[in-house]
Amino acid sequence: NIIASKLYRAGSVAYVARSGGLSNELNNIISQHTNGVYEGVPIGGDRFPGTTFMDHLMRYQKNPQVKMLVLLGEVGGVEEYQVCNAMKAGLITKPLVALCTGTCANAFSYEVQFGHAGACAHGQEETAAAKNKALKASGAVVPETFNEMGLCIRRTYSQLVKAGVIVEKEEPEPPQVPIDYKWARKLGLIRKPSSFMSSISDERGEELIYGGVKLSQVFEQKLGLGGVLGLLWFRRKLPSYFCSFIEMVLMVTADHGPAVSGAHNTIVAARAGKDLVSSLCSGLLTIGPRFGGALDDAAKKFCWAHDNGLLPEEFVTTMRKRKELIPGIGHKVKSLENPDKRVEIIKNFAMKEFKHTPLLDYALRVQAVTTRKKSNLILNVDGCIAVCFVDLLRNCGAFAREEADEYVANGTLNGLFVLGRSIGFIGHFIDQKRLKQTLYRHPHDDIW
Repeated sequence: NIIASKLYRAGSVAYVARSGGLSNELNNIISQHTNGVYEGVPIGGDRFPGTTFMDHLMRYQKNPQVKMLVLLGEVGGVEEYQVCNAMKAGLITKPLVALCTGTCANAFSYEVQFGHAGACAHGQEETAAAKNKALKASGAVVPETFNEMGLCIRRTYSQLVKAGVIVEKEEPEPPQVPIDYKWARKLGLIRKPSSFMSSISDERGEELIYGGVKLSQVFEQKLGLGGVLGLLWFRRKLPSYFCSFIEMVLMVTADHGPAVSGAHNTIVAARAGKDLVSSLCSGLLTIGPRFGGALDDAAKKFCWAHDNGLLPEEFVTTMRKRKELIPGIGHKVKSLENPDKRVEIIKNFAMKEFKHTPLLDYALRVQAVTTRKKSNLILNVDGCIAVCFVDLLRNCGAFAREEADEYVANGTLNGLFVLGRSIGFIGHFIDQKRLKQTLYRHPHDDIW
């Protein structure tokens, strides 16, 4: 309304009215038929208002910026007669368009109380018709009906323009009015700045959604745990053999006995009386370059060597010169003669189900080089999972090469180990509680 009624700049017309609601309509009418409102005041419909018509009309009369007056009264009260007297006395000389509403009260044979407290005629002189007649006789321009208000305002304004009293100016550019925040948001014009962003799930609808797929569809399509992981980690449906491989990795990495550092820490924490989450965290915090974290490093190193065209012998020699171990190569117990069954399971599945296995093939050629020195320098389970997972990402058709490499760089492989091994850590916690094991204290004869 501020923009539509041109209330952002002063016009040449000032008005005073009873009704606040009709004042809004007056703003609209005046803006359509003149150069706009200079000032407008609704004094209210009480029987005894705080200010009167005359208070404001006399201000407007004295203001040289105001060239034309508008009065909108109503049935009830006699203040309009004061305006008539002022016009007759020459106190008000500026053109005045005036109208008192409520002429329909004459259709009733009894007093009619309209919405305002003062909108009731307690005598003939308080009727709208009588006051309109008096205003017209005093020199005011009085429309026959409210519908003619705009026409009368336009005629009076046009006469003032023609006489040179009002000089019309070029309309200025309207200012930018701030949009109400709630209204704009409801219309979708703006959104509240997000504290953080999430794109993998949404619980705001009728049912939970994983990566754009409804939970009911997850079960209907039998996506399984691997499929859910694909939706939440990669935001897409993965080929069935990819999902099967994920589930295989989780099963293979679920546990490796109580002696490894993660399981040991979980057991010690459980026996110290810690809760499940604390004990699990104690085990998970041991995962790093020396335990479990080799998956990420193995993937990165084998990708680097393969992608740069290094022959297996060159790769091994380069790492030796750098005095670096090859992540994913070597095992304390397993060897060529005593192969790791976990590696065999993963390797055989990849060779049978995957479209291409260039990185696995390369890793096996590296193993052929390293085992010439020692038979236990085999491709271990971390290395086998790492190279197979990269082969999946790069060659399953669900990812661009850049996406695949980014997932490797972001630590997704270690995420698989963390997820799988958490199963075993929780198992060890439950086992210790079931066995009612007491506080663990390491024997002195085992400490040097």
